[in-house]
Amino acid sequence: MIDKRILNFLVIVTVTTFTFWWTFFIFHLPFSVDIVVSVILIRMIVSRLVYSDYSQSWSKASSKTFLIKSVVYIIAFLIYLPIFYGEVRFSFMVSELFTYLFIINFSMYFYYYLVNKSNTKKTKSVVIYGAGRAGIKLESEFLHSKFKVRFFVDDDEIIQNRSIDSIKVLSRSKLKDKLNNSKFDLLVIAMPSISKEVTKEIYNDLGEYFKDIKILPSINEILESKKLSTQLKDISLEDLLARHPQDLDKKAISTFIKNKTVLITGAGGSIGSELVRQCINFEADKIVLLDHSEFNLYQIEQEIGSDKVIPIMQSVVNVDDLDKTFQKFNPDIVIHAAAYKHVPLVESNISEAINNNIIGTKNIIDIAIKNSTEKLILISTDKAVRPTNVMGTTKRICELYAQNSNGQGTDIVAVRFGNVLGSSGSVIPKFKSQIEKGQNVTVTHPDITRYFMLIPEACELVLQAGAIGTGGEIFILDMGEPIKIVDLANKMIKLSGRKDIDIEFSGLRTGEKLYEELLIDDTDCSTEYNSITVAKPTKYDIVTLNKDIGQLINCSDKIKQLKKIVPEFNHQLNL
Repeated sequence: MIDKRILNFLVIVTVTTFTFWWTFFIFHLPFSVDIVVSVILIRMIVSRLVYSDYSQSWSKASSKTFLIKSVVYIIAFLIYLPIFYGEVRFSFMVSELFTYLFIINFSMYFYYYLVNKSNTKKTKSVVIYGAGRAGIKLESEFLHSKFKVRFFVDDDEIIQNRSIDSIKVLSRSKLKDKLNNSKFDLLVIAMPSISKEVTKEIYNDLGEYFKDIKILPSINEILESKKLSTQLKDISLEDLLARHPQDLDKKAISTFIKNKTVLITGAGGSIGSELVRQCINFEADKIVLLDHSEFNLYQIEQEIGSDKVIPIMQSVVNVDDLDKTFQKFNPDIVIHAAAYKHVPLVESNISEAINNNIIGTKNIIDIAIKNSTEKLILISTDKAVRPTNVMGTTKRICELYAQNSNGQGTDIVAVRFGNVLGSSGSVIPKFKSQIEKGQNVTVTHPDITRYFMLIPEACELVLQAGAIGTGGEIFILDMGEPIKIVDLANKMIKLSGRKDIDIEFSGLRTGEKLYEELLIDDTDCSTEYNSITVAKPTKYDIVTLNKDIGQLINCSDKIKQLKKIVPEFNHQLNL
C-alpha cells in the first residue's frame, strides 16, 4: 500500500497544477510550466519543513490541522511571491492561493467526513447539558453510537439559540417546551466542574423528561487518554444530596493537623476512617487508630498502608489500657468518634450503650486531661437534641461531660451533625440492599425527615471546627434543609430504574421521632464560618455530673436516671 505521506505530496502536485491552470484560464494568461513547477517544489519543501505538514493524517484531522495547512501554504506563498512578482500580477497569485487553500481544506474535510461517518443506526435520542469542551467532545463521540444528539442545553445566554454542528443550543425552559410530553432516552450532564447543587437542580427540573440521566465525573477523575463517553456514570444519590461547604478553610485545618500526633477512637467506623484519611491528607505526623473491631481496624490500616498509622485494638471502656496508650503515644489531638449509634439496637441494649457511649467518652476525656492533650474533639449527633431515644440521651450526656470538663488544660469541643450518606447505620445502604433484592423499600413513616451530609464534608468541617475551637463549645454543622425519607426512597427507586418496587410504611420504631433538630434553643452564636455555629453552653456541675453518672451505672431503672440527667429526654415507646 502506498505511503500516505507520498499521497500528500501527490495532492500538492495535483491541486497546484489544477489551481494554476484554472487561475491562468480566468485571467486569460498563457499557462507557464516553469512557474507551476517552481511553486510545486516550494510548497513541497515548506510542507516537509514546517510542522511536518506532509505527514498530517487527514482521517484524524482537527481544526488545528486545517489551521496548520493554511499557515504552511501562506508561508510558501510569501517565499514564491517575490520570485514571480512582475511575471504575473499580485492579484493572480492571491487568487491562486485562496483557490488552492479552499480545495485542499475542502478535500480534507470531505475525506475526514467519509472516513469517520457512522453507519450505526440511530435508535436513541440524547440531550447534552453543557455546550463546553466536554459537551462538544461527547457529541463527536456519539457520532459512532446508537445515540443521536438532538439538542445541547446551556445556561449561558450568549450561546443559547445558536448551533453546534447543526445541533441547536437551548435554554432549560426552551428544552422543556420542545420535549412537551415526550420522553427522550438520555440526558448527559457534561460539565465536569459542576457543583452538586446545580446537578440536583437540573435533575429536579428535567428528570421527568428522560428515561435515564448520566453525568461526567469530576475533572480530577477524567483521564485524557480515555473517551469521555466511557466515563459517564449514573447520577447518584450523592450527586443529588451532597452539599459542599463554600467556606472550607483548608489552610486552618492544615495548620491544626500538620506534624501533630492524632489519636482517633472508632477509627475503623464510617466517620473515624474518613477522619483518618483526612488527617493523612493534612499531613499529620502520626495517627493512632483505636478501635475494638479487629475487622474494621484491619480494613483501614490496609487501605492507608502508611507507617504514619498505628493500629491499636482496644475498647474505650478499658480505662487502664487507654491510659497506657495515651502515655505511650502522647497525642496532641484526640478525636473521639467511637460510639454505639444505631437507635433500635441501643434501645435493646441500654446498659451496653451507656457503658460504651457515656463511660467510654468519660474515660477518653479524663485520660486526655490527665495526659495534657492539647485538644479533644467529641463527635456528637443531632439526636442529642431533645432526645426521644437512649442513644441520643447518652450522646447528650457526653456533650454535657465534655462541656463541663473543659478548662483543665485540655481544650474540649463537641461537634454535632446529622446523618451522613452511606454510613453503616444510615438508611441508604438498607434501601440499596432492598432495591438490589427486588424488595419493596420500607420507610417507617410518610412524614419522617432527616438531615444528610456526605461523610468527607462532615469530617472536613469537624476538623475545621476543631481548629477554631478554644474549649467548651458545641459546634453545629450546617446540614442544609431536612430531607423527607420517603422522597429519598423514591429517588433511589427512580435512579435504580426499577418499576416493580414500591414503598411500604412500617411505623415508627421505639425512640424514633419524626424529625431531628440541631439546636435545643435558638440562642446559637455564629462563627467566622457560615457552615459552623455554636450552641448555647449548658452548665452542669462536674462533681454532680460524675455522681449522677455513677448512679446511672449502678441503678436498676436506667431510663429514670437518664431523665434526671437530661430532663428534656422524652422516651417514646411503641409509636
